[in-house]
Amino acid sequence: MVGIGIPICVQCGTTSNRCRCKVVGPTLGFLAFAAAAVVEWPVGALVYCFRHMKGRKIMAHPATVIYPSVTNSIPI
Repeated sequence: MVGIGIPICVQCGTTSNRCRCKVVGPTLGFLAFAAAAVVEWPVGALVYCFRHMKGRKIMAHPATVIYPSVTNSIPI
């Protein structure tokens, strides 16, 4: 039996904490990115058919806004 694992993201070399590694922020950022992408990518693809630039902005939103804001808000 194969289970579904929890993705763990590690970001080393940061200066936001003394350990210089972040685990919680990038992991929660990835989960928020994936949840937003499930909704925004199909919507963006539909909008892209009619308004190219607006569709691209919608599809880029999880990667350019959601992931960085969640990752940077948690310093550990």
